[in-house]
Amino acid sequence: MNVLFIEDDRMNRRVVRDMLDVAGVAMVEAESAERGLEIIDEQDFAIILVDLRMPGMDGITAIEHIRARGDAKARTPIIVVTADIAPDLRERCLGAGADEVIFKPVAMDSLFDAMGMILARGAQGEGLIA
Repeated sequence: MNVLFIEDDRMNRRVVRDMLDVAGVAMVEAESAERGLEIIDEQDFAIILVDLRMPGMDGITAIEHIRARGDAKARTPIIVVTADIAPDLRERCLGAGADEVIFKPVAMDSLFDAMGMILARGAQGEGLIA
C-alpha cells in the first residue's frame, strides 16, 4: 500500500512515517499542497493524508482540486490530519470531499482505525479506492 502525506511540518511527517513503517505501509511526503498535487499526477495512492493549515494552498482547497480531477484519482480516499478544532471542521472537510478527519497529535490507533474503515468501505464496493 502506498500513502501520500501532504503536510508542511517535517516532524509531523516523520511521526506518521514511523507509524506507517510499523505496518509496512510506504509513505510519500509532500511538503506543500501544490507539491502534493504534482505527486498525485505522477503516482497512484491507496490513501491521501492531508493537513489543513499550510502556507500557500490550504488542505481544503487541495481536497477540492483532487475531487475535481477528471480521472480515477479523484476517488482516492482522503483523510484530513489536523490540529484545528473548529466546531464545524468535520462538516467542512467532509463537504470538501474528505472521507475522514483525525486530529493531531496523531495517535497510531486513530490513524489505523481511519485507514481501516476507509479500506473496508472500498472492499464493500463503495467505490472509494481507485
